[in-house]
Amino acid sequence: MASPPCPVTTQPSAIGRCCPCPYRDWKTDLLDCCADKPICLCGIFLPCLLACKVGVEYGECFCVPFIPGALVAMRTGLREQLRIKGCVFCDLVAFCCCCPCALCQMARELESPC
Repeated sequence: MASPPCPVTTQPSAIGRCCPCPYRDWKTDLLDCCADKPICLCGIFLPCLLACKVGVEYGECFCVPFIPGALVAMRTGLREQLRIKGCVFCDLVAFCCCCPCALCQMARELESPC
């Protein structure tokens, strides 16, 4: 008859894994409109179109930005995905105070995420 298996007393560890990269700042500031003039012009004159473009580039359906709160959720998700400093409250304030600028900043970040 075989002996019963011994219980596991230690958990396996990740050897050789590096720490995740630290959080970074946005590549451009919220009010840095001159960083990309075509995006800026689209954000000023056609913000709905830019919101659809940002939604599609983020990987969502083009109509998602029209759902209340979806842009804030996308901005928060983008920040977490790209490891950008900030908080949900900051994302909410950015969209409440200057929605076109927040959209432009997200579009610029998605254009060159690295």
